[in-house]
Amino acid sequence: MLSRVPSPRLGGERFRALLRSVRYEVLPAKATEDKVTAHVPRDVVVTVTASPVKGLEPTLDLATRLAEHGYRVVPHVPARLLRDDAHLKDVVDRLRGAGIDDVFVPAGDADPPAGAYDGALPALRRLSELGSPFNHVGITGYPESHPLIDDDLTVQAMWDKRAHATYIVSNLCFEPRVLGDWLGRIRRRGIALPVHVGVAGPVQRAKLLSMAAKIGVGESTRFLTKHASWFLRFAAPGGYSPERLLARGAEVLTTPSADVAGLHLFTFNQIAETERWRRALLDRLGG
Repeated sequence: MLSRVPSPRLGGERFRALLRSVRYEVLPAKATEDKVTAHVPRDVVVTVTASPVKGLEPTLDLATRLAEHGYRVVPHVPARLLRDDAHLKDVVDRLRGAGIDDVFVPAGDADPPAGAYDGALPALRRLSELGSPFNHVGITGYPESHPLIDDDLTVQAMWDKRAHATYIVSNLCFEPRVLGDWLGRIRRRGIALPVHVGVAGPVQRAKLLSMAAKIGVGESTRFLTKHASWFLRFAAPGGYSPERLLARGAEVLTTPSADVAGLHLFTFNQIAETERWRRALLDRLGG
């Protein structure tokens, strides 16, 4: 629920600009296309996830259909789901043929990998060798520690990838101090790519658990194991509010040296709820 009076820390044109330049992350489920076209304005970027269980095809299919509806779409292309160079080239050709010029390239969770790419960097290098077919390429950042990779290695990985990417998308972070420390650290390291900060939308626990159940038993188990702290935060009565998180983190998000380009909202396919929340908050802030 929105508070009756927005926190003064949420004021300011720069903060309103972050709310206007959002990206909505969605899962390629059966009803996702209809939900997006019914509730998401065409000026909102839509990113489409990919799953080791379902593979790349549902992601590519939904991305191309949403592009036909006039959205700027960013499909996730996990390196570990790519079989080989020929598969990568086929993906590039398909997306470019649909007018898509932005991709997000994480390593992905497929174990074992589908082919030769065991991480994002080799796939990013291959994209560069193919002539950098996309104008925009995103890579992953981890403000809160990765469950399997040391923090020093995740920062080094961003440094290594920076020549092949144009922006960073951070994973979810619930502590503004942690986010601020991380942004300061990567900037001191010389990583100058703009960052889209990952924020969970107004998630309802019952719907989140339902979504997790629908993405496949094995995948759900991995998701819950890796992100148990997320569910604890969402489950606690009054435990999570995106507005409260943004109010606490407004100074970090709007500091010019942090170069935060916008908010990357994890909708967990609660798409209508996320857009209603964003629009209501912008209206209350005079945006």
